[in-house]
Amino acid sequence: MALKVLSHEELTGKVGVIMGTRPGIIKMSPVVRALQRRKAPFFIIHTGQHYSYEMDATFFEDLGLPKPLHHLDTVRNSKTHAGQTAEMLRGVESALLIEKPRVLLVGGDANTNLSGALAARKLQITVAHMEAGLRSDDWRMPEEHNRVMIDHISEWLFAPTEQARRNMVEDNVRGNIVVVGNTIVDAVHQNLEIARNRSELLSELNVQPRKYFLLTAHREENVDRPELLESLLRSAEGIASRYPDWPILFPVHPRTSERLREYGLEELAKSVSTLRLVRPMGYLDFLFLLSECRLVMTDSGGIQEEACILQRPCVTLRDNTERPETVEVGANEIAGLEPQNVIRAVEKMLAVAPTWPNPFGDGHAADRIAETLSGIANGEITSEIPERQFVAG
Repeated sequence: MALKVLSHEELTGKVGVIMGTRPGIIKMSPVVRALQRRKAPFFIIHTGQHYSYEMDATFFEDLGLPKPLHHLDTVRNSKTHAGQTAEMLRGVESALLIEKPRVLLVGGDANTNLSGALAARKLQITVAHMEAGLRSDDWRMPEEHNRVMIDHISEWLFAPTEQARRNMVEDNVRGNIVVVGNTIVDAVHQNLEIARNRSELLSELNVQPRKYFLLTAHREENVDRPELLESLLRSAEGIASRYPDWPILFPVHPRTSERLREYGLEELAKSVSTLRLVRPMGYLDFLFLLSECRLVMTDSGGIQEEACILQRPCVTLRDNTERPETVEVGANEIAGLEPQNVIRAVEKMLAVAPTWPNPFGDGHAADRIAETLSGIANGEITSEIPERQFVAG
């Protein structure tokens, strides 16, 4: 029996949208709204990569997004990258065989997006990659593997910046590259006012605007190594000694919370005088907290972007970034996790006036993406991969 491949005649004029992680939900939300405004037929597949209530359902509720038509509920049982990706690949393929969309949009570099892109590619459904072309050149990061593979199997590549476009040209990516801007700008602009009107978080946490630091950490290359997680806490300890009047708010990611317990580091975390471990929170609460902080320390790529857009100084707790634009405009300092380097970077960024330009576009990326997706779905735009002159190595 032949393996199933969908023919052109079987495909419907629908747009499929893949989600499954907090950053993916946030960055896809403006595109979903844009598709709704165009009255384009679309549906959402949620892979279940983030399955806790705090990291999943609250984001759909906060952002007013339609519930996913397909929600995979078996991924939570997989504890490895291969197992998780395989389970999502199986589930996404089943959903695509039911819906038969002409195009599937994946966004970013999580396992969710790799599984979606692979499933659609094998079924001959057009793959469109939002946030294409990012590169850290750090092969310790699972996200780097994913983003490179997705770029190479996508027919449409929505680059957030000119740098991302150049990365793909140099990498001999063959799809149609379109620089559209970054939908995180759309998301921040659309959601910040809602967040300010709704959130009582500062009074609940008893902090004053611009008089607290914000800390986040979740990447496995950081928190899954006990010596690096301890180094992060020692960095917080050093900052607390220098700025004893400014709380360090630390919304603890579920993964990080597990590692603190596993590595016996909870007591160290509790001993840092100004470090306040707080619950994970919904997107709107976190966006508001980020917008009012004095400085953020993070290993998150998305938060680097959001801080840059919100004019909040950022210190990146990694040795590299796939968002070099934030460094180039002066919004971000790469520090790693050595305490002396983190403290030095914090001091440097506290002295920087937050007046840098936004390098991520005009806030209309979602409209450009939705227009192209609609054109592909209704047959007005061809999905043929262009011939490209390959760059010599």
